[in-house]
Amino acid sequence: MATGDLTTLANVKAYLSPPLTTTADDALLTRLVTAASQFIQTWLGRTIAETAYSETRNGVGGTRLFLRHRPVVSVSSVTVDGVAIAPATGPGQPGYLFDDNSVYLAGTAFTRGQQNVAVAYTAGYAVTPPELEQACIALVALRYKERDRIGQVSKNLAGEVVSFAQKDMPADVQTLLDQYRSVVPA
Repeated sequence: MATGDLTTLANVKAYLSPPLTTTADDALLTRLVTAASQFIQTWLGRTIAETAYSETRNGVGGTRLFLRHRPVVSVSSVTVDGVAIAPATGPGQPGYLFDDNSVYLAGTAFTRGQQNVAVAYTAGYAVTPPELEQACIALVALRYKERDRIGQVSKNLAGEVVSFAQKDMPADVQTLLDQYRSVVPA
């Protein structure tokens, strides 16, 4: 499994109907897993796995700063106007606190300024959420099954016309992925 892959070869092979038990297409399927994983993360505008980030932002005068990546797992440093802010020792105590989306300041503020706020943090998922993994599996299976009809819109079989979808992804996969789409521009 390559870094950034949202599923495994074994899970894809088990999902295919009938389940794939040979190794003949393992290289192809592995490549499709990596490609589908990258497609999903690009479409979402975010990385799914836990990753360290450093952001330099403009202070806007408030006590809350939405971070670009989520869910926030930890915050290692917050600096405002060159001054390091210590983590708060508890609610209502001076310093910074964070939740899944934001960093909060108590006893001070993100003073107005250009590029005067720096935050270093880790965000993402330790384990790919099951619904994202299933979306990746479904995309891999779709690409694998449609490889013998690339570019075909329809096919005439025994007097019947079979039409093929020409979308990037099925609607159910897009609906699922919409829940994870980045809403804060990177």
